[in-house]
Amino acid sequence: MSSAFPVRRALLLAAVAATAALAGCAAPAPPPAPPVAVAAPPPPSVSLSSRLVEQASAYRVYVDHALQISPAFADGASIAQSLRTGESYEPHQLLRGAIAYGAVVALQDPAFRAGVRTYVADADQRRTIAYEIMKDPAYALGINGAAGAAGLVTAALGDDGKKLLDEGKAVKQAAYDVQHQAWSKSDVVGREGRLAMAKQLSATPISADTDLTAKLQSAVNGSAPLTLSASPTSPPYSPMVVRSLAVAALAALGYADDASLEQVMPLVAEPNSAQCLNMSKLNLYQCLAVAKPHYEDVFCLGQHVLMDTGACLMKGVGLAEPEPPPVLLPVTQVSAKTTVRGSRKRRH
Repeated sequence: MSSAFPVRRALLLAAVAATAALAGCAAPAPPPAPPVAVAAPPPPSVSLSSRLVEQASAYRVYVDHALQISPAFADGASIAQSLRTGESYEPHQLLRGAIAYGAVVALQDPAFRAGVRTYVADADQRRTIAYEIMKDPAYALGINGAAGAAGLVTAALGDDGKKLLDEGKAVKQAAYDVQHQAWSKSDVVGREGRLAMAKQLSATPISADTDLTAKLQSAVNGSAPLTLSASPTSPPYSPMVVRSLAVAALAALGYADDASLEQVMPLVAEPNSAQCLNMSKLNLYQCLAVAKPHYEDVFCLGQHVLMDTGACLMKGVGLAEPEPPPVLLPVTQVSAKTTVRGSRKRRH
């Protein structure tokens, strides 16, 4: 019995050795799987908030309608209708719309658009540049192509202002010419209501045009660019031009969409131009408050609606109002109580 124990012990040791040998021959554990590479998100597309595009559309609606006012007045009703057309803008909305439209225009410059888009691939760089523009709109002027974009904005908004100014001069001249017709010397009926209507229309936002809004949106995303041309301009640029370029740059960086609207809205305000447009409205109210015959309403329309608004747009983009050629007008029955007489003395 004592001899059996060594045998069993030997068998046990042999089993242990065999197990160890088998373990040594087993395949090693596979290495851990490499991390799955996560593709970087594609750069954002050029996008401008639908609210801002609608503001740009409303601006174009007003300008286009105002330029259809004809100085060939046949009666008091035609004057009243033209006044309603010209009065129909709220100054702050018109200014926001002008800057938003300027941004759409700036995006039509291929060099500026491409200059901004060079920064979109790097998310950190894109975010940093957008922050700097929001902090200081003039930062956008350092982007390649800014001079060409500034030239487009100055030409587009300046041309709108010049056309309104010229139209206003023709209407103002009609205030004198129309006095050859007897009806023009009759007093306007419901003068108090006319002034109240002017104030109401001046506080009512303009509605955007659906088709025009779609056209401007296509111009922003590049699917249907606007046909514009202008020479590059050198700095310094007016605040309105600078802010138009800043909004355009943010749109090209992907930081002017609906989600970023709260940060972009401060850029479409400009105190000097806002004051100019507000003063135009105040002068209109004063003119209508003392105007009695129809021809005096024509003067108010020409001077304080069309000419003043056009001059504000021109000044807003840094253009000087052109000096009018001297015009000799015959002595007429223009009222001594209104600004008609004072303006005549100053300009003629």
